[in-house]
Amino acid sequence: MLRTIFKLLVIVILVVAIWLAWALWLPARPSQTTYVQLRPGWSTRHIAAELQSAGVIRSARAFLLYHYIGHPKTLKAGEYRFEESANPIQIHQRLVSGDIFQHVVTIPEGYNMFDVATAIEGAGLGSREDFLKAATQQVTLVHDLDPDAKSLEGYLFPDTYGFTRTQTMTDMVSAMVKRFREEAHAIGLKADVHRTVTLASIVEKETGVGDERPLVASVYVNRLEHGIALDADPSVIYAALLDGKYDGKIYQSELHAESPYNTYKFPGLPPGPIANPGRASLQAAMQPAKSDYYYFVSDNNGHHRFARTLEEHTQNVVAYRRAVAASR
Repeated sequence: MLRTIFKLLVIVILVVAIWLAWALWLPARPSQTTYVQLRPGWSTRHIAAELQSAGVIRSARAFLLYHYIGHPKTLKAGEYRFEESANPIQIHQRLVSGDIFQHVVTIPEGYNMFDVATAIEGAGLGSREDFLKAATQQVTLVHDLDPDAKSLEGYLFPDTYGFTRTQTMTDMVSAMVKRFREEAHAIGLKADVHRTVTLASIVEKETGVGDERPLVASVYVNRLEHGIALDADPSVIYAALLDGKYDGKIYQSELHAESPYNTYKFPGLPPGPIANPGRASLQAAMQPAKSDYYYFVSDNNGHHRFARTLEEHTQNVVAYRRAVAASR
């Protein structure tokens, strides 16, 4: 009788050992890249069930057994990506260390807050509307730098960011503002921040050519000093964006709009930045070139022609139109 019980016990132990080897040590691989969102407050049992349902582990029971008996540590909430073969022990280690998946978002120089919001939504991090709400409601993040700021436009520094779905929109805009502060400190931007960032945002939208930026800045500085309207198309476009009317074209009616961002109608800088400038444009706004230029126009080849007089500018515009016609 004892021998029979002993044999049964051995068989049970063998079966359990085989099951544990299958459930805990044998690696599994999802049929495709799988994302699992583990919510804050979920119990370990709930987490194990979610992992099994996603096909990441074979047995929730085995995962729980390993957790409670061997490693009763806190499993961190967040989004995890599973694409390589791994056993539950390795997965448990990832959850303990918080190896949370980050969505990479690249914000190019010259993106305005509407563009940034679209990029955030495109990365699956939340809605465009929620980001724009944070960009306007969290303006106190920059009030020490710019007391006149009405939004975070201009201070969402262009860079590549890694965000997780556990981060809020406030977390994201705070990270971008932090990067702006780092760059501002690095280049010595301390005084006239509002004016500098506003001018830099226009320069950023007008040219992507590095060595042209100080010249473009000089044109606007010369116009400002002599009370000449800036006539900056990007500011007119921004006015239309704020009204939700921009469709890719500038209409004659928009050149006569009453928006304070309409630099054709109202002299001086617009009320605030119209985009988020990078370091080079900020430096150009801080140290514009010394020139006697008052005009510039595209040469239809990625650069601009600069002019001192309206007559020179008119000739450059004619040359631009000829270049456009020849390229069609």
